[in-house]
Amino acid sequence: MVKINDLKQELLSVANPIRAKGSARYFKTGPGEYGEGDIFIGISVPNQRKICKKYTSLTLKDLTSLLHSKEHEFRTCALYILVEKFEKENIQEKIFNLYLKNTKWINNWDLVDTSASYIVGEYLDDKKDKIRVLKKLANSKSLWERRIAMIATLAYINKGRSDEVIKIAEILMKDSHDLIHKAIGWMLREMGKKVGEKELLKFLDKHAKTMPRTALLY
Repeated sequence: MVKINDLKQELLSVANPIRAKGSARYFKTGPGEYGEGDIFIGISVPNQRKICKKYTSLTLKDLTSLLHSKEHEFRTCALYILVEKFEKENIQEKIFNLYLKNTKWINNWDLVDTSASYIVGEYLDDKKDKIRVLKKLANSKSLWERRIAMIATLAYINKGRSDEVIKIAEILMKDSHDLIHKAIGWMLREMGKKVGEKELLKFLDKHAKTMPRTALLY
C-alpha cells in the first residue's frame, strides 16, 4: 500500500535548493506578489510527474492533505494525481467537489493550468448549471478562482466549441489582474486555432478596442 509520507520523502530526495530559488522568483513569491509566501523545494516537472505515477492509488483524503501542504510541489503532485484519478476512476463528482472546496490551495497559475480544464471543465461539460458555476467562479474575489473559470473553458475549445470561452472572457474583460488578461488571451488564441478563425475575428471586431492589451497581444 502506498503512503503519503513515502511520496513526500521521495519528492524531498530529489529536491534542489538552487532550482527552488529560481522557481520562487519565477512564480513571484516575494512580498506583495501574486505568489507571496509560496514555498518551493526545487523539483522539475518531469520528475514530479514520474514520481506521482507511483502514487495514484492514494485516497482522496490523502490527496486533500497533500493539497494542503505548504510546499508547492506537494500541491502540484496532489493535482496531477487528482487529474489522473478523474480520468480513470468513476469518482468524478467527488473530485470536482474536492477541487472547488480547496481552491484556496490551488493558488498559482501553474496549479490552475494543469488541472482546471481536466477537472472543472470536463465535469461541467454536460451539466445544466455549467455556465452558472463558471460565471460564479469568474465573479469571485479570488484571483485563482477567476483563472480557473477561464482555463476550464479549454475543455470545450478542445471539443470544437466557442460559446463558453466567449461568455467567460466577456465577464473577465474588465479584470485588473495581468494573470487573468493572459488567461483570456491564451484561451481566445486556442479558440482561434481549434474552433476557427472566424469566431476569433468576430470576437476581436467587437472587443479589440477595449480589451486588456495583454490579452490582445496574446
